[in-house]
Amino acid sequence: MNYSARTWARSSNTWGKTAAGVQQQVAAMGCDIFEVGLCNLNAVAAGESVMIPRVWDAATLLRSVPWLRHQNREGRNIYIRPKGEHNLTMVDDLTAGALAAMKEAGFNPAIIVETSPGNFQAWLKHPERLNKEMSTAAARALAAKFGGDRGAADWRHFGRLAGFCNRKGKYRDSKTGLYPFVRLTEATGCVYPEADRFLVGVKTDLERRRAEREEARGRQLTHPNLIRRQVKTIDVFRADGRYGGDGTRIDLAYAVYALSHGAGAEQVETAIRSRDLSHKGNERRQDDYVERTIKKALAVIERGR
Repeated sequence: MNYSARTWARSSNTWGKTAAGVQQQVAAMGCDIFEVGLCNLNAVAAGESVMIPRVWDAATLLRSVPWLRHQNREGRNIYIRPKGEHNLTMVDDLTAGALAAMKEAGFNPAIIVETSPGNFQAWLKHPERLNKEMSTAAARALAAKFGGDRGAADWRHFGRLAGFCNRKGKYRDSKTGLYPFVRLTEATGCVYPEADRFLVGVKTDLERRRAEREEARGRQLTHPNLIRRQVKTIDVFRADGRYGGDGTRIDLAYAVYALSHGAGAEQVETAIRSRDLSHKGNERRQDDYVERTIKKALAVIERGR
């Protein structure tokens, strides 16, 4: 076999793996419409968008695999998530041990994707579509239970699409220059056995937290002057030398403090925005930063309970 024939055969084999991985993952997710994101954090230097978004049904996605492969070769990571509210939860940054613990506990994933050697994402399928609040709460509970990335625990976080390369620089092989292949290791598409029991627990916890928020809001309305005297302003944190003027640390510390002392999310958001956030990027990226900070603060508060 000459060089060109070997090259064609290798390319054809890779194409087959990619198409099969995409088709199996999409089928196991079982959604009508998908959001696909093509991300390259280095694209700004070339005057291109960091993220190229697409909204496709399964058939269009499969027809687009050649274009996705081209974009992946050009440096973009390929991600996927359901469009709109859905019945899936993605748990990120799991070890093989964590996956084994999930299965033993009755939380068998519908999809397992190895994103880099020894690192996995698991998609769990619920028996019903969850609203945004319930879906985010389920994601946080699963990440906490099995050691996943809590920063990726929300209702619409992207997961990697199997069949492409993980183009993160830290995973590039220094000898070969190659990137690891994102592999689909399981795709049963099944609802996990503990789903009903787990979701009842999540709903109960949500109701408890709602009641606590209402109680805190009631105290604030009944004794507004007392609340104002008790809660420090964000300027107190900005003047605190312990934070060394680090705006990100200050914002998070204030958010944790204020939310745990009865302040509302809108009040915290207003305080964070009282400094110039233009270095975070455009308005959408600033919104993401504020939302992410408040989510992290709420997670810190939950862990401390």
